[in-house]
Amino acid sequence: MRPGVREIAASARAAGVIALFALAACSITPPAPPKPPLPPVPRFDVVQWSHVPGWSDDALTEAWPALLSSCAARMPADWRDSCIAARAISREDAVAQRKWMESSLRAWRISVGVPGQKATDTGRITGYYEPILNGARTRGGVYQTPLYAVPDDLLTIELGDLYPALKGERVRGKLQGRRVVPYPDRAQLADGKALAGKELVWVDSPIDAFFLQIQGSGRIQLADGTTVRMAYADVNGQPYKAVGRALVEKGDLTLEQSNSTNIRQWLADHPDRQAEVLNSNPSVVFFREEKITDPNLGPRGAQGVPLTPGRSVAIDPRILPLGVPLFLATTDPVSGQPLRRLVLGQDTGGAIRGAIRADLFFGSGTEAGERAGRMRADGRMWLLWPRDRVPPGAGN
Repeated sequence: MRPGVREIAASARAAGVIALFALAACSITPPAPPKPPLPPVPRFDVVQWSHVPGWSDDALTEAWPALLSSCAARMPADWRDSCIAARAISREDAVAQRKWMESSLRAWRISVGVPGQKATDTGRITGYYEPILNGARTRGGVYQTPLYAVPDDLLTIELGDLYPALKGERVRGKLQGRRVVPYPDRAQLADGKALAGKELVWVDSPIDAFFLQIQGSGRIQLADGTTVRMAYADVNGQPYKAVGRALVEKGDLTLEQSNSTNIRQWLADHPDRQAEVLNSNPSVVFFREEKITDPNLGPRGAQGVPLTPGRSVAIDPRILPLGVPLFLATTDPVSGQPLRRLVLGQDTGGAIRGAIRADLFFGSGTEAGERAGRMRADGRMWLLWPRDRVPPGAGN
């Protein structure tokens, strides 16, 4: 049946109304959300050795043993021939060391920036050390705070094994039925029930035990007179959060006051809030015991070699390959004078993220701890790489 004239007119009016609503709807459609800003990317630029501040004044002999240690461990394939050549140079011959480095390597200035904008070559340099704590094999008296070995139910999942694009990324958790769930955080583990039987030693200070976890390793002077090392073994997989930041956010300290010395003193002065503040960092470190064969050597870093005081740094391995030499230009935390030296990227850290970000290892004991705690300065870095090769990421 064909529609009549009246029906056609009604249809036309309806179509007009629908069109008006459509136009109105278009006029009030919210604008598309702005595109997220581009993330900063690292950039590497070759510079002349004369443009590396302090290069000619550094005592390379102090860093040479650390370089040879890196060469004896895992180094990028591009470094194979360079490591063979470095081993042939005397550890005491500073002239030969400098001549070889300048002729065989190139210095790449590291900077970070958003594509299309000016990059910055300045980042943040901090410090860490190996604390020395008092402890005992069994709980009793002042020894009430445990340091734990890796729990049996902690799972580590290498995401790159499942998805190649996520190579190097990993998550940690535990099984709950047939599901993997996050591993408990610091507050949930505080009563020790979930970690019973995994106590390695008991120490006399919960504050010292907490800062030992931040440093990643430490020495324990046992009640029987022996000294052992608690070396980093694993973490619970929860994100690291600085307790200093928590104190600043709550108004208990100013940003300028939030160094390790002041944080320690605040915790000692406020025992009623100690647990609250410590638990604001959900990350927990687990340890393994190691014998100390040479007291002059530091703990093993992520590269697997003993750290050298003043010459080893923790870096972000997602950007800089482990083991590689870098030249660091920053400020001494005590004298305020320029601190410029050859260092080796032999370690990593949960808070070390970014291309121009390093944690300088200061050694063991109280004095090293004082310097490390005060180390928080701007700094620049140069990656040293074989002259006939291009470092990873330089194409950016």
